[in-house]
Amino acid sequence: MECAGKGSRTPCAGGPPTRGCHRCRAVAYCSLSHQVSHWSVHRSECKRLEQQMKRADVLNDFPFTFTREATQIQGTRCSFLTRHGIHCLGMWKCECSCGISTTSFDNLRLADGWNLPSELCPCTGPSSPIPKRLTTWKDYCEWRCIPLYSPAALLLHWPLTVYQAIQLAIHQCLLPQISNELRIHYLGPEKELLQLPVFGELQALFPGVRMHIDLVGPAVPHHRDGEQIDLSYARCSQMDCRCKDSVGIAAYTSWLPTLELIKEIKVPAFFSDYCEEASYLAVCCISSATGTAPKIQIQMNPFRQPSRVEESALFLPCYSNCFLFGL
Repeated sequence: MECAGKGSRTPCAGGPPTRGCHRCRAVAYCSLSHQVSHWSVHRSECKRLEQQMKRADVLNDFPFTFTREATQIQGTRCSFLTRHGIHCLGMWKCECSCGISTTSFDNLRLADGWNLPSELCPCTGPSSPIPKRLTTWKDYCEWRCIPLYSPAALLLHWPLTVYQAIQLAIHQCLLPQISNELRIHYLGPEKELLQLPVFGELQALFPGVRMHIDLVGPAVPHHRDGEQIDLSYARCSQMDCRCKDSVGIAAYTSWLPTLELIKEIKVPAFFSDYCEEASYLAVCCISSATGTAPKIQIQMNPFRQPSRVEESALFLPCYSNCFLFGL
């Protein structure tokens, strides 16, 4: 947590900010002087943040047995991952600050699997047909027979957010019903590049559909530009499991030309962000750049990652892929 007045003319006092705004309770300050000097900025956002904080309990509501541990501000991702025996292993390396600091996007590998036993992860195809519509984490876990104490959802939020965006697009008639092929341009991937095997779950979510995912963004290594990768289910850690049987890439320099192109060719585009305020600011920026209001308003993603983002600048609940909106 940072002082909301950080960067003002006077330096912050030592220690964590302890003076919270009594109205919105979303920001805190290191001193009374910073709180007073920052009011000219905070005045315009205070009421909006207050309304967002009223939805905190809904955002923090997950069906998992580890929900309380993963959603509290205190504690670290490292301790959570260590307790599950997956700290700094394979795809889990980027789920904590110490792991991501030792990982390079230049060395993308698909060899790493779940590092979990088969009963805790979806390492093979589903045993039953997908329900007509998955709307919650509980729906998904029941369908894939994954217990609610499994940490797999910390990575599965990537393909399930893609699934949710596509369902919204179909519901709003932005896309026709999918038949046998679908192409997705996935803009701005970062740590997803080190967790690519988890996207193999899209095979289960869209059975019989040939998926093409183009990963586009500055984090994509230039020497991987144009490389095509075939994804399958990420494997579990058990040697006797049946999972042992057996995307084009480019780069962009700014969002503005991308937004202009999306508007010009009139394709559905979905955006996700880690909190409601960030989504609000993103909508303002995109609407200003394109002159177009979002067709699909900001809404909570039921498949947001069920572990709170560390080191947020706000007391607002923040989760990876927490909110979605679309043009």
